[in-house]
Amino acid sequence: MRITIEGHDLPGRRFTSEGVPLANVHVAVQEGRDPVGMVRGDAPCATWEVDVNVVPTDDGGLDLRGKAVHGKRGDRFLYLTWGEIDGDGSFDMFRRAKLMIADIDSELLARGAGGPGLTARVDLTDDFGCPRCARVRPPHIVWTLSS
Repeated sequence: MRITIEGHDLPGRRFTSEGVPLANVHVAVQEGRDPVGMVRGDAPCATWEVDVNVVPTDDGGLDLRGKAVHGKRGDRFLYLTWGEIDGDGSFDMFRRAKLMIADIDSELLARGAGGPGLTARVDLTDDFGCPRCARVRPPHIVWTLSS
């Protein structure tokens, strides 16, 4: 199944993390330990497409697995990772946002797995104007069937 993540309201390229000024902030999906699909923090929007494997569970539910899926069964999530790109091009992560799989309505997940996939629309700036981090909960994330 394909999950499309649509990020909007990005916070900008400058941020101070623990007193350290950062001037080249980017956000990406995290696959394993690697940032994939880096987008500048001042972009008008960000879109990532993540392919996941849908696995039926013994209790009749669905589990997701794949390179971008993190966590244990029942507590799976996708990471959006925030970092600064240094002069040598390396990505130094300073915070992450968790898109919780368990927060997806089970009927919506089953319908998405049946063909169209899912889309997560995520507000990437928190209430303080900073890069959104920690568990992202509604209304800051909305899951729908992909069109």
